[in-house]
This record gives sequence, C-alpha cells and structure tokens, in this order.
Amino acid sequence: MLTLSHITKTFDGGIQAIGDLSLAVDAGEFVSLVGPSGCGKSTALRIIAGLLAPSGGSIEWSNEKPEIGFVFQEPTLMPWTTALGNARLPLALKGIPRAEADARSKDALAQVGLADFANAYPRELSGGMKMRVSIARALAAEPRLLLMDEPFAALDEFSRAALNDDLLRLWATHKLTVIFVTHSVYESAYLSSRVAVMTLRPGRVAADIALDPHRVRNAEYRLSPAFADDARRISNALRSGMG
Repeated sequence: MLTLSHITKTFDGGIQAIGDLSLAVDAGEFVSLVGPSGCGKSTALRIIAGLLAPSGGSIEWSNEKPEIGFVFQEPTLMPWTTALGNARLPLALKGIPRAEADARSKDALAQVGLADFANAYPRELSGGMKMRVSIARALAAEPRLLLMDEPFAALDEFSRAALNDDLLRLWATHKLTVIFVTHSVYESAYLSSRVAVMTLRPGRVAADIALDPHRVRNAEYRLSPAFADDARRISNALRSGMG
C-alpha cells in the first residue's frame, strides 16, 4: 500500500525526531510501531496522514492515496454534541448528506458496541466508551488505512484487552490496513502481523519482526508459550535498538 523511503523530520527548534526511517506496508497488514518515548512514532503517523511534511525522504503509494482514518491518543470528542454527532463530524465536514451521514455513523457506533449510546454526551461515557466513539468516527469515513496513535494507553487492562479484541474483529471485517503506535510490547505481540521496532531519537526502524498470521488470538493465547516467545523477541529487539 505504501513505502516510506529514508524519511527524516527535523522540527523548527532543531530537534530531529526521525532519521532515515524506511518501512513498507502491504494492504491488509496490521503493523505496530514500538519504541521508546520521543523516537518519532507519532511523528511518522502524522507524516503518513499528511498532517506533517517530512524534512527529507519520500512516501510512495501503490495506487492513489487511500481514505485514511486517524485515532489519536485522546478521544478528542466535542463535548457539546452526542456520540452520534461526534461520529458524524468528518462526514459533515465532507458535505455528506445528513441522512447518509447519520446512517453511516449509527452503523459505525453499532460496530463498536455503542448502538444504545448514540444520543449520549461525552460526559456520560466512560473512558473506554469515549475511545470507542473515536474509533467509530474513524470508521464512519470508510477508510482503507487506519492510523492509531496509542489509543488504549490510558485505559485499564480489562478495557484495553476488550478493545484489542474488538479492533482485531474490525480489522478483519473491513479488510483494513492498520498502522498502530504503542509502547506496550505485549499489545504489539497480541495485535500485529508485523512489528517495526524503532531506535532512540532520531528514530529509524531497527528491527522488522513478522508474527504468525495464522495464530488464534484470544484469552488462551495471551497465556501461551507462543505469545511469550513473540513478546520476548520484540522486547529483545527493543533493548538492542536502545543500545
């Protein structure tokens, strides 16, 4: 789907966030970016989305640039409107007719388990439910590429595990390509088809680890030797990349 070639990013203050980052992502993959804080993971996502311009290097798309959904670290919901209004927002900005936008947004909320909360305001929702609305807002735009920047980092372990499973279901159902930023070795081992481990700033890919695409990911897998081995490989690569 896309190829990042020798991407660099230096901000106006002189801080170089990314140095010579190269990564190819195939359609349908679930690729996690793992690395220490400040290594440029979030910056890489914003460059892919077109929210930031790279200082050097290039991004090449196999075809035309696809529809992109972006889920940020915080839900960033508008407090004055309902879950439905928040999910509908990007469609409204695109000028999608109200009836179609409502139908797509209600369907997206149903897919994340919030069909009964369409008329609830953000103040009435838990942290996990707010993040579900944020995911629904991204899905309503019917993206082919979903970018996710540590979306579950602030949640409790139970909510995080449940959303991990929901995300895998949505990835399979919609045949999405996902690029997922996380600090959690275990989350990356559970979710990903590949894990790109980044170095300390300026970030680049130190290791590209393929995981078994046929493994069944469920509660039993989290306790299996195979899961522990995957997490160990990623952890070892992370330590090596940090020197």
